[in-house]
Amino acid sequence: MRADFAVQASVNGDPWHGPAGTTVADIVAAWCPSPKGVAVARNGDVVSKSQWGDTEVTGGDKIEIVSAAAGG
Repeated sequence: MRADFAVQASVNGDPWHGPAGTTVADIVAAWCPSPKGVAVARNGDVVSKSQWGDTEVTGGDKIEIVSAAAGG
């Protein structure tokens, strides 16, 4: 992959490298078995689920994915 087509970011604190044009929805699909109960922040700002497909991951972004867990 050529460097000018690669994006370097972090997902849940781990380094991530992917193609330019990757969206938050793409990241969630790769990291989570289901998007149900998932919340995402990009650089500390919550990204509403309706915007996942329109929110492009850019170099240096910090993506945090949180899933709800049932328990007591």
